Amino acid sequence: MRFLSSSPEDRIPARAGVGLKAEHYRTIIDTAPDVGFFEVHAENYMGAGGPPHRYLSAVRERYPLSLHGVGLSIGADRPLDEDHIKRLGELRRRYTPGLFSEHLAWSTHDAGFLNDLLPVPYTSGTLQRVVEHIDQVQTALGCEMLLENPSTYVAFVESTYAETDFIAEVARRSGCGLLLDVNNVFVASTNQQWDPVAYIEGYPLASVKEIHLAGNRRQADEIGRPLLIDTHDRPVEDAVWYLYELAIRLIGPVPTLIEWDAEVPPWPTLAGEAERAEAIMAANRPEMPRDAAAC
Repeated sequence: MRFLSSSPEDRIPARAGVGLKAEHYRTIIDTAPDVGFFEVHAENYMGAGGPPHRYLSAVRERYPLSLHGVGLSIGADRPLDEDHIKRLGELRRRYTPGLFSEHLAWSTHDAGFLNDLLPVPYTSGTLQRVVEHIDQVQTALGCEMLLENPSTYVAFVESTYAETDFIAEVARRSGCGLLLDVNNVFVASTNQQWDPVAYIEGYPLASVKEIHLAGNRRQADEIGRPLLIDTHDRPVEDAVWYLYELAIRLIGPVPTLIEWDAEVPPWPTLAGEAERAEAIMAANRPEMPRDAAAC
């Protein structure tokens, strides 16, 4: 499947970006900080107008934008919501994002929309359904979708694929790109006793167009083993930075987002996290920088 190319001003550079939060609107507009791009959750901007769109439009005039969805329910065992896809299309036309991404998860059921991103079993039936859903979205939007690996806490007995193999096959069959969430790798590997280095080394890295970094919260399960929760409410921890540096050494620099969605700190804290990601990319930057222009 071929997609229309982004114009040069829409493309996301191989730099660090930050999730755009209302707490930082004025700081960003007034000071124009040196960051590579901003990313927003699509569902927060599906209203027709108002202050969120006014601020986002002002930010978009100065920076490339990435659009990250949380409500498509790509893994659901039911048809996708066509009205939701239509609203995504309207946002894409309005803001011309350089990247669009969604989660390998489901969040819809007979009871309606569940405010969570739930895992899927890695089976042939799930694979076919996810590929069909991605094809539907990419055709409707006219751009490549990036699929994000999940943060998981349990495994399904019926799974017949390893997670990395399942994701690789989805990308191969659908032609989608991938969003490698390094914190999710660390969370899932800790919770399920996987080797996170082996996970990254076995990931389909050639399809990765964006990376996410975030913080997590540590607690213990019922028998005292560490249990990590993907909270996005604190700095990226050192173990995740280590895995990120490994990924960048293997892939080269790619657009990297600092996710911080709860207990949002002052702007300098987020800027500092972005600067650390920039430093890691600078130490691994080839002569020809890699831009990710998917949408």
